[in-house]
Amino acid sequence: MIKKKRLGRGLEALLGTGPENATAWSSQEIDEQPGQAASTTGSLLRLGVYDIDENPFQPRREFDETEIASLAESLKDHDILQPILVRQVAGRYQLISGERRLRAAIKAGWSTIPATVREADDRQVAELAIVENLQRKDLNPIEKGLSFRRYLDEHHCTQEDLAKRLQIDRSTVANLMRLLELPLPVQEWLQKGELSAGHARALLPLGDEPLQVEFARQITSQGLSVRETEKMVSERIDSDESPTIPFQRPAARKSRDHNIEALERELKLALGTGVRIKTARSGKGSIMIQFGDHTEFQRIFDGLVGQQGLGQTG
Repeated sequence: MIKKKRLGRGLEALLGTGPENATAWSSQEIDEQPGQAASTTGSLLRLGVYDIDENPFQPRREFDETEIASLAESLKDHDILQPILVRQVAGRYQLISGERRLRAAIKAGWSTIPATVREADDRQVAELAIVENLQRKDLNPIEKGLSFRRYLDEHHCTQEDLAKRLQIDRSTVANLMRLLELPLPVQEWLQKGELSAGHARALLPLGDEPLQVEFARQITSQGLSVRETEKMVSERIDSDESPTIPFQRPAARKSRDHNIEALERELKLALGTGVRIKTARSGKGSIMIQFGDHTEFQRIFDGLVGQQGLGQTG
């Protein structure tokens, strides 16, 4: 038996037994009267495909029509393996998960579709939408990052809070949200699949938007690997020509301690911004960190303070 690799809690962990259970449902097992079955939690009924409102928290913006058409053909041949998940809102049914199945059912010419009713508030539905889409490999990183940002804005919580609720690593949340700091042209290449998330993360330490666009264009035109990109960015950061370094190098640059320079380089790559370390003969010194705006400051602060600080600021 092959065990699926899972990311996060899974849908059934958030709302009890849910759509992850791949069980075939025949028409005999479901009330044939659309919408007439009891709407208590766990009820299974058939709903009119046009009587279901969309999920307002769906982070996915585009659906592959070829994939939907293929799924529609599968529905015609094999029926549906798992009902969609809905909730009742203001006397109507609203989709929680299963939008691909619903679209495919419409394309297949179905008038109704099996649905399981669950009780869920807006926050739970938002979390379910995030989990469902995190588990889909074809959802692009920008859409995932946007879903995280929307959740944090609407529920006024920290990245640490969200990671705990979804039972995923905080780094997953942080890394995807950091991609939203990239300039729009780079985000568009990432959405189209012309850049990978690894390429995009490697561009973050540059800080300068025109330079990030220039590097991204070079990556796509030359087919550079992530490792080659990281090396190119590191060399640029070390260069005196780099616009991301706001500190003036002393004239006798070569006399600086190579260990200090190595530490500066590591901090720049780790924090994604310019860093300058100054030391005195007495052993005292200072570390100066550049930030461009409040958002970047908060990102750096969260990274430096860690979980304990995030818990205190939540």
